[in-house]
Amino acid sequence: MSVRQEIEESLKAAFDPSHIVVVDDSASHAGHAGAPDAGESHFNVVMRSVEFQGKNRVSRHRAVHAALGPDLIGRIHALALDLDV
Repeated sequence: MSVRQEIEESLKAAFDPSHIVVVDDSASHAGHAGAPDAGESHFNVVMRSVEFQGKNRVSRHRAVHAALGPDLIGRIHALALDLDV
């Protein structure tokens, strides 16, 4: 399973989103410091979930990081998050 798929499945399980898009943007960062040659290191996530109701931006980001867990987060160099209700 790809890292993109792992991210998407973990977030779907944790947040039951009404909308989710996970994009592997690693190719645009090839050659940059911290970007592994194998890719699967830079991701953009757009997600909408009622689970974010009443939470500020920092709380939403922390919830996503917790849902992904330290192992998966440790394999990602960059994770851009667009999170809303």
